[in-house]
Amino acid sequence: MSRPAPSPIYTLRGADGPLNTLHFSCHGEDTPLLFSGSGKGVIHMWNLNTRRAEKIVEGHSGSSVIWVNTLQGSKTLISQGRDMQVRLWDLSEGRSEVMDTVWTGSVGFCQCSMLETSPGTRLLAFAGEQTEEIKIIELPNKTLVCTLVPDTKLGMVMCIKLWQPDSGPGPLLLAGYEDGSLLLWDVTQRSQLSQAKAHPEPVMCLTFDTERLRGVSGSSEKKLSAWKLDRQNNLQLQEGVTLVNPGVSQLCIRGDGKLLASAGWDHRVRVFGWKKLRPLAVLQYHSDMVLSVAFSDHQDLRQRLLAAGSKDQRISLWSVYNEGADTG
Repeated sequence: MSRPAPSPIYTLRGADGPLNTLHFSCHGEDTPLLFSGSGKGVIHMWNLNTRRAEKIVEGHSGSSVIWVNTLQGSKTLISQGRDMQVRLWDLSEGRSEVMDTVWTGSVGFCQCSMLETSPGTRLLAFAGEQTEEIKIIELPNKTLVCTLVPDTKLGMVMCIKLWQPDSGPGPLLLAGYEDGSLLLWDVTQRSQLSQAKAHPEPVMCLTFDTERLRGVSGSSEKKLSAWKLDRQNNLQLQEGVTLVNPGVSQLCIRGDGKLLASAGWDHRVRVFGWKKLRPLAVLQYHSDMVLSVAFSDHQDLRQRLLAAGSKDQRISLWSVYNEGADTG
């Protein structure tokens, strides 16, 4: 007998706009925070102890904020807006000042991807000014590392993931395109390694498990497409998951590699066991499209949360701790 679907443990209200992006910062001794970026250009820093916004900043001229992140080991927030700007914020000692700005030239919805290559040095990948172009720069000096453009016409860049493999010299980048293709790029060589047609529609989102070299992507269709990398860095499609309703906004794998969450256009969040993509729960709370999902990074597993942001301007938080549970 299946258990009844749970309710959120609490909700955050007052974002005053659709919640496009979420990012937790809960490790260390600092106050656990959840950052959110809204369609009205506002970034909220939610204190998870008080369940209230600790700080609210507006830095993208009212343009939709589509990505927020924090630089590990520092008090720096990074945000991306549809004003074609990426901004770095100094949050130390109660401040919220813009330290630097990167102009992307991109009018799309593709979220940036960031990779720390050495202490204090990071690569930032983003969709460029030209339709199919991905640019990678080095921070903090903003030096252009490379520009990646496919050999064939694939349409707009929709989503990207930059990571450093355990073996091999340099970073790799996965990109999903408007025609439904996935491409794997070697950043150092500026070359395409492999390509797969994952969807008949644009790739709306992807997430990738860098340890297991497995990924999953979503589009406007009623399916999650699963795929993996073999030892020769070839993208290989695997059996995916059929969904009840079409449309996926975002996908997120929990840090321990046990759970996958999807943000659905049908107002629902779905939770799967990552190992076998087995459906585990359907979380129903929101009254409009779910746009973003994120797992918290609490060091204590029992405190870990799943957050979902919706077009209904609310963030729901769910307890997803499941020690010993079969999450296959």
